[in-house]
Amino acid sequence: MGFATWLKQSFPVDQEALIKLTAEPIPNHLKRWWWALGGTPLYMFVVQVITGIMLIFYYVPETDKAYESIAYITYSSDFGWLIRSIHRWSSNIMIAALLLHMMRVFFTRAYQPPRDINWMFGVVLFLLTLMFGFTGYSLVYEQMSYWAMQVGTGIAGATPIVGHWIADFMRGGSEIGQNTLTRFYLFHVVLLPVLIAIAIGVHVYLIRAHGVTELKFKGEEDQEKKTFPLWPDHVFTELIMVTIIMILLIVLSLLFPVQLGEPANPNVTPLHIKPEWYFYPVFRWLKITNLLVGVLGPMVFLLILFFWPFIDKFLDKLFPGKEVGLWIGVIGMLLICAFTVWEIFGH
Repeated sequence: MGFATWLKQSFPVDQEALIKLTAEPIPNHLKRWWWALGGTPLYMFVVQVITGIMLIFYYVPETDKAYESIAYITYSSDFGWLIRSIHRWSSNIMIAALLLHMMRVFFTRAYQPPRDINWMFGVVLFLLTLMFGFTGYSLVYEQMSYWAMQVGTGIAGATPIVGHWIADFMRGGSEIGQNTLTRFYLFHVVLLPVLIAIAIGVHVYLIRAHGVTELKFKGEEDQEKKTFPLWPDHVFTELIMVTIIMILLIVLSLLFPVQLGEPANPNVTPLHIKPEWYFYPVFRWLKITNLLVGVLGPMVFLLILFFWPFIDKFLDKLFPGKEVGLWIGVIGMLLICAFTVWEIFGH
């Protein structure tokens, strides 16, 4: 028995299913790259998994060694600075692409039934990604990341009813220390990747089950449905996008490599604590409100975002033809942008 025959018997492939899969028609609007941003966070997640595994070989999750291990990666190991920079920049691109993708889905109302549950999984993915960024930044155990943990766990502790339990669970006790670093390390390299992989799997499955939302633009309302094949057209489009994004990622990592601040010092509070850019709106909201309102505000926002397909449906019934949901989205986006700019240039 030849190798080809043995392989075919041992690893059978349903050729008809494969042909049907690769011949799936893709809506014509996805030829425009800005409508196909959904795959970018997935590519960046893969990059982070690969570079994260490489960093794990040198990182030591102990309070007295974490900073030194990051310093070794950044300044001493061969190309460690590059791997760390790619890991950091890919997380930023992932979050930026995810935000743009969610905005596209929101303003095109692609969350409407039967895709409402998939929108909810998308919001869960967004939250998990933010947690990914927060825990990863904290593992550096430099001055800013240490105090970011203090602020983050303090905010969690202000959650009504269950706040004390959540904060103690995150810290592994009443204070930031070894237990905190161990738990954040576990969250970052085990729990969150597994949860994100599961959420991505369900998200992609629902996209496959319902198909991609077909968008029609001005002047195309009466035209026949236009599609193009998954293979090779859409696959090649995605490959081109991946290539461009990877070039951008490498350029950013070379021109703006990730630096390392002062080591964590529990006895010295920095004058100005700045979180990562994607937390700027929440951080500014906390500054202009008290702690309770500062915590409840983002929680209400996330609940509205999570249940938005049903809220939008209710608004349509209440105000038919008024597009109230669209204007709520515009106002919300402008407020988020304003808070972000305010935090960038404010004190």
